[in-house]
Amino acid sequence: MRTFGAAWELAGAVDGWLSVDQAEALYEAARTCPANGRIVEIGSYRGRSTIVLALAAPPNAEVIAIDPHAGTDRGPREIAGFEEAADEDHARFTANLDAAGVATRVRHLRTFSTEALADVGGGIDVLFVDGAHRYRMARTDIRDWGARVAPGGVMLVHDAFSSVGVTRAILRELLWSRRFSYEGRVRSLAIYRIDPSASWRGSAMRQLAQLPWFAKNLLVKILISARVLRRAEWPY
Repeated sequence: MRTFGAAWELAGAVDGWLSVDQAEALYEAARTCPANGRIVEIGSYRGRSTIVLALAAPPNAEVIAIDPHAGTDRGPREIAGFEEAADEDHARFTANLDAAGVATRVRHLRTFSTEALADVGGGIDVLFVDGAHRYRMARTDIRDWGARVAPGGVMLVHDAFSSVGVTRAILRELLWSRRFSYEGRVRSLAIYRIDPSASWRGSAMRQLAQLPWFAKNLLVKILISARVLRRAEWPY
């Protein structure tokens, strides 16, 4: 297992929107995966997060990356209309994993997450959700894949309290959850863990406390889209 610094040296050179502090949170989650456990990623793009997860995972843990590379939901403001880039994204993803030495560690399912459910049996110890950000699809990922997370497992959701669709899905599926407890976030990477001893009320209050930050992110996006803020970073 490489150190996080060594893992980021490889992953950070890959196109993507995962920040270094978010990558470290992913690394720590994968590092604590049980020896024969399973890590599932929904939304890989060109492999930045995939490389981090694979390099942190215990040797016998299974790492599954799910991304259709269909030219949709590629990143901020790239929801549709990038079909011509689909095959290039897939080729870059494959090449990046190979360059990082993790191609044989990752099982890639080039399909949509709703279709991949039938291809992945059993429980999940670490789930990273960074797929489609529209409400219905984000909710389906959180609900259906989240139901597969094993006791003691962790689910990390990217663009939480930043994307409108993802935030709506979180509020619908996780705000009052008696199963998942909200531990906190690294920027927009929210961390949820199955912890029977945790207070669901406390979890709900901690999530509600993020709504002012969400409102700020929404305002920043509006101002960037209106070209009022020309040099601001897109919140993620």
